[in-house]
Amino acid sequence: MKLHLSHPSSICEGELQITGSKSETNRLLLLQALYPEIVIKNGSESDDSVAMRKALTSDSNLIDVHHAGTAMRFLTAYFAFQKGRNVVLTGSKRMQERPIKILVEALRSLGAKIEYQNLEGFPPLIIHGTDLHKNKVTLPAQVSSQYITALMLIAPRLENGLSITLEGKITSMPYLKMTQSLLESHGIEISFEGQIIEISPTQRVVSTAHSVESDWSSASYFFSIVALAKKAKIELQSFKPDSIQGDAGLMKIYENLGVVSRIHGATLVLEKKTIQHTVPIELDLTSMPDIAQTIAVSCFGLGIPCTLFGLHTLKIKETDRLVALKEELSKVGAKIEVTENSLHLSSGSNFIEGMSISTYNDHRMALAFAPLAIKTPLIIEDSGVVSKSYPTYWEDLKTLQFEIH
Repeated sequence: MKLHLSHPSSICEGELQITGSKSETNRLLLLQALYPEIVIKNGSESDDSVAMRKALTSDSNLIDVHHAGTAMRFLTAYFAFQKGRNVVLTGSKRMQERPIKILVEALRSLGAKIEYQNLEGFPPLIIHGTDLHKNKVTLPAQVSSQYITALMLIAPRLENGLSITLEGKITSMPYLKMTQSLLESHGIEISFEGQIIEISPTQRVVSTAHSVESDWSSASYFFSIVALAKKAKIELQSFKPDSIQGDAGLMKIYENLGVVSRIHGATLVLEKKTIQHTVPIELDLTSMPDIAQTIAVSCFGLGIPCTLFGLHTLKIKETDRLVALKEELSKVGAKIEVTENSLHLSSGSNFIEGMSISTYNDHRMALAFAPLAIKTPLIIEDSGVVSKSYPTYWEDLKTLQFEIH
């Protein structure tokens, strides 16, 4: 469904409750399947998390995660050691184009029995659950942190625990630290020194209710709205000053884009400030690549040149996000160049009104471009794609006086 977006005043004020972190929820759902005494509060209602819940409670031998990439990776590890359980793990057409060989090879080295149904290195996977007795594995660290996290999450339930050796530059380190923090919060022994992660076998964990913090990557779109608005104050609920989410780095980044932010109690308060002197933005987003689209759109809307690098993982997401960003930002008047791992946006905001933004079946394309409607009316194609991470997004924008029809 196409949505037409505009904003009559460029003044945004309101208070919102964002869904719980998808990243945190999906980790906890897998841990809960391994340790039923864990209770989850404020969990994400995103498509990814719904897919995880459904798969973990299903007794079917065909598990379809659709577009949920996190679920595909986490469930590959989970079903690999469910002794006696045989499943075919599949997903959407795009999911069957997203590589998973690194994780499969790592699991096979531990004794897993996994086959490819069609193309070598890609889903669907045929998984024959078995005991994994080996406790040492080595894998490249620069491709996707989710491969590593999947192994970390099942490690405490393996008979001999697990020692993971990472080769190469570690990408998305905050996501690995999030996994470490969640394991430690439930009493699981883990050490992470340099390139080696060691996790001890654990039969029972501390019985606890875990309240999931709201999602910082979802908050990024409101940082963008405040940056692009003439005047704005937005309050977002259920955030923590000592967040374990890497995307909390938004607060510092957006200071240079005209957003003052602070956490008061559990409320994240965002306010517009006037930028006296704009300077080009240059950022290494290796640790938080999911916010690259948001930052690029914000910089375009403000007429601020930016160079973003460390973006190599964007090519294996729901779409090739670098190519998609170049295509769609060019439509609305941007001068942009991309490489295999970087993006350069030149200054100059010659807005082309009323353009239709393609979303490439990628939730973050729709989510990141919508705030630009403060500056110029636009159309978002296939708007329902936001349900993958933020199902109530369009309703929340309406509370901030966006006109959507």
